[in-house]
Amino acid sequence: QVQLVEFGGGLVQAGGSLRLSCAASGRSVRYEDMAWYRQAPGKQRESVGRIFSESRGGTTAYADSVKGRFTVSRNNVDNIVYLEMNNVKPEDTGVYYCNAGGHYWGKGTQVTVSS
Repeated sequence: QVQLVEFGGGLVQAGGSLRLSCAASGRSVRYEDMAWYRQAPGKQRESVGRIFSESRGGTTAYADSVKGRFTVSRNNVDNIVYLEMNNVKPEDTGVYYCNAGGHYWGKGTQVTVSS
């Protein structure tokens, strides 16, 4: 059983930066495809970015809306996956969720970007 806990959310001004963390237990993040999703009020949950497992090359992929601004990375020692958010925009507001292997979800962390 994989457990995920997200933290690092908060209130940030447009143009600012924020780093979200996803602490995993039960399995090493290096062996899983790890992804970040977000859900804005009244909208469906959408994929933001992901990092593939080491066996799948460890590459990253991003939604067009965040490409060039967000970065997903992995710390294998601490078993944490990060989402570095730069030049944030009000439309980045939402609850951000971590996902492991397409199956396991955290409870999310709120990000609010003020204009």
